[in-house]
Amino acid sequence: MSLSIGDAAPLFTLYSSDKQPVSLQDYQGHNVVLLFFPMAFTGVCTQELCSMRDSIADYEGLDAKILAVSVDSPFTLDKFKSDQQLNFPLLSDFNKEVSAAYGSLYEEFVFGLKGVSRRSAFVIDKEGVIRYAEVLESAGNLPNFEAVKNTLANLN
Repeated sequence: MSLSIGDAAPLFTLYSSDKQPVSLQDYQGHNVVLLFFPMAFTGVCTQELCSMRDSIADYEGLDAKILAVSVDSPFTLDKFKSDQQLNFPLLSDFNKEVSAAYGSLYEEFVFGLKGVSRRSAFVIDKEGVIRYAEVLESAGNLPNFEAVKNTLANLN
């Protein structure tokens, strides 16, 4: 299943690295940058999430909240968040349901690992509508964060 601009964002509740339930509905009234990333502690994922950490003020200035999702356990995500001093929620899609709902799941990743989140970026507006969707084929590539910021700027 793939989502398109203008679609309602599938609702979800996942456990965060803080072991608390976090729902997309909690962010109604804010724009959301929803990122799916393959695995904690890997090079490109660390680079991607640290760049978000370092530019969080840009996103806050665009009235956007960042949520990052992987199939790692909450325990792994807690260690990753702490090690990298990430300043936004990391959510565990351990059961792969949300990644699948967003069309962001590799059937097979490296080393024969199945069901890993595909690197993706979505912008969801204050009403819960998808305004930007980018699902990458290669985990070595990063989403187009300039396009994400431009989308957010046009929403405000």
